[in-house]
Amino acid sequence: MIECYRTENGALHAAPEEQASVWLCIAPDTVEQSLLCSRLGVGAQVLESSLDPDEVARIEIKPEHLFLIWKRPESFDGRVFNVSSFGVVLSEKRLVVVCASNSLLAGVQHQGGMNTPLEVLMALLAESVHHYLGHLRVVKQVAREIQQQFERPMDNQHLVQMYSLSESLVYYVNAIQSNGSVLALLRSHGQRHGFGPDQLEVLNDLIIENEQSCQQAKIHAQVFANLIEARGNMANNSMNNALRNLTLINVVFLPLNLLASIGGMSEFSTMTAGTPWWVSFPALLLGMLVLGGAMAVALRRMA
Repeated sequence: MIECYRTENGALHAAPEEQASVWLCIAPDTVEQSLLCSRLGVGAQVLESSLDPDEVARIEIKPEHLFLIWKRPESFDGRVFNVSSFGVVLSEKRLVVVCASNSLLAGVQHQGGMNTPLEVLMALLAESVHHYLGHLRVVKQVAREIQQQFERPMDNQHLVQMYSLSESLVYYVNAIQSNGSVLALLRSHGQRHGFGPDQLEVLNDLIIENEQSCQQAKIHAQVFANLIEARGNMANNSMNNALRNLTLINVVFLPLNLLASIGGMSEFSTMTAGTPWWVSFPALLLGMLVLGGAMAVALRRMA
């Protein structure tokens, strides 16, 4: 699907193709790709890279236009945070955005201050950076909820969620770092090709915010790595305590089993032939209880 817009009064408005300065191409089919190639000069390689979710963020500067791949966060589905890509072809009079989702312009369509295709691109990049920051705030809340679960047994669902979020943050760090490289190259290109001071200031602000989000993502990734390690240590500690208690019980009952075996043989009856059985056997049980209690106390003090 191809949507056409033009900038008017600082905002985006739908427009016919001949008046459009911003083209949004959402998962274009074969016919639409041919149209983009013939009318706008968007190459097949550009389309393929823009629609590849695993494409690395980068920028290519050519005499007539620049092409960049940008990594943006997807909506949180309750389990993991996903990252996708979209491509942008920017010329002096036209901005072509190729993506696989129709929610790309939803956050910037009614913003002000967009009078040129370059300013629309700045708004897209800024919305993506702020989207990262919003997701990282959610990650922080999820981390606190998982920490509260440590006081009671955690089921597999929480463990899987913890591993999934840790994996998501690794991809977040990689995406944000590659976006930072794109912003740095775009600022360098703008300084050489006459970007206005306001546009360069916006780029500087985006670089700072992107670096902040990168640092936050790294911190949260380290927090989840520590949580996973702490959970493993707690499980090992619980297992060690259980084995220790079982070992104490086993050590205490080993001599008691020996005495009980001796007491059950005929030699004990011979040894206590002059003593009534209702005295000898209770005495044996009492001795076993005293010996078991003494060994349990001694082993606990030694431990």
